[in-house]
Amino acid sequence: MRGLTKRFGAKVAVDDLSLVVPAGCLFGLVGPNGAGKTTTLSMATGLLRPDSGGVRVWGHDVWRDPVSAKALMGVLPDGMRLFDRLSGRELLAFVGSMRRVPSSVISERSGALLETLGLTADADTLVVDYSAGMTKKIGLACALIHNPQLLLLDEPLEAVDPVSSQGIRELLRQFVDSGGTVVISSHVMELVESLCDAVGVIAAGKVLAVGPTEEVKQGQSLQDRFVELVGGPQHVAGEAMAWLGRSFDSN
Repeated sequence: MRGLTKRFGAKVAVDDLSLVVPAGCLFGLVGPNGAGKTTTLSMATGLLRPDSGGVRVWGHDVWRDPVSAKALMGVLPDGMRLFDRLSGRELLAFVGSMRRVPSSVISERSGALLETLGLTADADTLVVDYSAGMTKKIGLACALIHNPQLLLLDEPLEAVDPVSSQGIRELLRQFVDSGGTVVISSHVMELVESLCDAVGVIAAGKVLAVGPTEEVKQGQSLQDRFVELVGGPQHVAGEAMAWLGRSFDSN
């Protein structure tokens, strides 16, 4: 990503942002609410056109050569809308066919993905009846069905239970160990710290720090380093919140 900029009216959501994600890396993108993470990923995946700047995926320009660039990607946007009147199995078959995956391969991969993500028992249930966590998991399966080289995941473990979360962590690590590249946007510092090889911290649409996770942490927890970089919370004066914690009997 080179010089990415995106404005919404007077608000600059992403401000001349440049970021290089090494191949074969599990990369975490973190930042406070409104930092520009989702906008950045949307531009990187061709979902949102930047006002200026560009994105290349293995040499393919996302906006000048979108077919070649997007063929290499698997994408799980935050709040992705799915064809939820299909069952989980049908949705994977549909997405696989759109990705031009042979039907026999779709069947094999679908079975493996559904089992790995704990969805086999609900494979023939309509996606509209899935829980939030199940919807997130079937979205991840859709991103993987064509065996991409690059995964871009916005909050992939949001609403996912701890058992499934562990399974997804292991799946992503296996994907990277096999030569894939993953970019994760997350608010969960423990996830990024424990899983990611490298991390980028952004705020106000700018990169504040980027590099191997241990280097960015500088001997602190990622949570503490993150707060140090973006600025700690604004503490409310004691008198302003003095009512909090008083006995309800005094009302």
